[in-house]
This record gives sequence, C-alpha cells and structure tokens, in this order.
Amino acid sequence: MTETFFGQFDLASLSLWLFYLFFAGLVVYLQRENMREGYPLEDEQGNPAPTPSVFPLPEDKTFKLAHGRGEVSYPSQQVQEREDLAMEQTQPVRGYPFVPTGDPLVDGIGPAAWVNRRDVPELDGHGHPKIVPMAATENFHVAAGRDPRGLPVMSGDKVVVGTVTDMWIDEPEQLVRFIEYQLDPEWGEGKRLVPMTLAVIKRDHVKIRTIYAKHFANVPVHASPRQVTLLEEDKIAAYYAGGVIYADEERLEPQL
Repeated sequence: MTETFFGQFDLASLSLWLFYLFFAGLVVYLQRENMREGYPLEDEQGNPAPTPSVFPLPEDKTFKLAHGRGEVSYPSQQVQEREDLAMEQTQPVRGYPFVPTGDPLVDGIGPAAWVNRRDVPELDGHGHPKIVPMAATENFHVAAGRDPRGLPVMSGDKVVVGTVTDMWIDEPEQLVRFIEYQLDPEWGEGKRLVPMTLAVIKRDHVKIRTIYAKHFANVPVHASPRQVTLLEEDKIAAYYAGGVIYADEERLEPQL
C-alpha cells in the first residue's frame, strides 16, 4: 500500500505546537491591551518613564460612546494630568514622598486627591442620569430605617453645620449614593452632598466625622440641583475622605 502524508506526520505534535503558538500570541495580546489605559508612564517628576514591558504600546483603538457622547481613542487620548499641584518632594531623590504645601483638602493632594474625570453625569442604559435626588422621582421612598431628611448634620468636632434636605438615589442600583444638606449661614451657604458611605445616620442627627465644622464651607459644590457629574463625584468624595487624615494635625501622627 502507498503511504500517505498523514501516515508519517505526527498530528498530535502539530496540535501541541499550534496550542503553544496560540497561547504565546494570547499572552502578548493581553499584555498590550493591559497597557491601553494609564500609559505612557511618567516618573515622580513628570518625565516619561520607560515602559516596564518587553512589548510596545498598542495601537490606538477608537471607542464610540453611547448616547451621542462622541468618541475616545486609547492610548493616545489619555485623561490630562492635573498640573501645578501644591506639593513638593521632601528630598530631590526618586522615591522620596511628596508633602502638601497648601491646604491639601482644597488642593486635592494625597488622600484627598481626585481624578480628572469627564464633567458629565453617569448615564443609565436609557441615557438618563443614574444619580438623581429623591425629590425629583416618584419611584422611591424610605421603606425601612431612619429617614434622615430634616435631621441636623453634625461635624467631626460635634458642631451642627446644617440640615439634611434630600437623598440622592442611584436608580439602576436602587440605593442611596449621597445625602444632600443645607449649610447653616455660619458655616457657608448653599447645598452640599456627602457620600452615603461617609455619613452615619443616628437617631437624632447625621454624623460626618471625617471633617470639622470649619471645613464645610470648602466642600466642592455640584453645579446642577438635579444631577452630579463624574468629576464632581470624585472631588466631593475625595474632600471628605481626605479629612480622615488632614482634618486634624493629630490624625497625621501614628495612632497606636
């Protein structure tokens, strides 16, 4: 009988080598896709840093945003870094920490840092703002627990600085994201938002322990009474969270 090609060829070996080549290509592809955001890197002084990889940056990929919000391309159209930050390095040597030179809560430094996100509200699947005040929708009500509306707002130094006026709901997730309160004239003016996770609802007040009364006047303001943007969310959360460290000089010291 005449021998055929497959009679002398190891198909199992071919399958194994094809798998090796496919897996190697998959590793290269995933590693390059992993560098699509956040690259090219910079060092602490803002100078270009070498890419810590044997693979080059991926080519631009353009994404069409939903609900007519245009297009973005990565990695070339990275979010612009914040400039002229009020901080300085303790020593002019790579690796030494930076310290704030002004008010870190206002300047957004360290634990109070925020990301330069898009100044537009996050949308749900229907193109509507996800987070809205409860007063603007009839689909939600307080079914259990303490309704904080009308309760006084107390700061971390136990001073009443305002009154809760509303709660802001994440409609798709069906949970409270922010508590809205009106500042007393002594501590500022207008309404502010505080993330629900950074407020504690008590029986007779709402406690915001991370910042003191003197800090409330500088809490970032949301421009619209009916929606909050991604950038505003980040600034608001960063201000309160930064107070865990920066509200009091004693908090900067070891706690043990």
